[in-house]
Amino acid sequence: MLSKELVAASTVPLVLSILAEGENYGYALIRRVRELSGGSIEWTEGMLYPVLHWMEEQGLIESEWKQADSGRKRKYYHLHQRGKTVLATEKAQWLAVHATFTQLWTPQAHSI
Repeated sequence: MLSKELVAASTVPLVLSILAEGENYGYALIRRVRELSGGSIEWTEGMLYPVLHWMEEQGLIESEWKQADSGRKRKYYHLHQRGKTVLATEKAQWLAVHATFTQLWTPQAHSI
């Protein structure tokens, strides 16, 4: 399991990245991140929904109530244009961090 701090720091870019694939509802976001992380990131509804509301207030995402195939009404979320811009920034920042760790943690061939 990842630390709470790392999970918290990655929540917004993960939500934005998943919604870049297409609109989705809250519980499906939880399942998708669990699937993508091989179970190492476990979100709860109590953790995710306040983040989704905050992201909506910030203009990153928008929501709409729709009838699901099951007949239930679900709140579907999709990226707003501002969310796409923030996602591009987040992606660049996370890739820079990843590249730095890759350099530090990849064994280098020693020259003689």
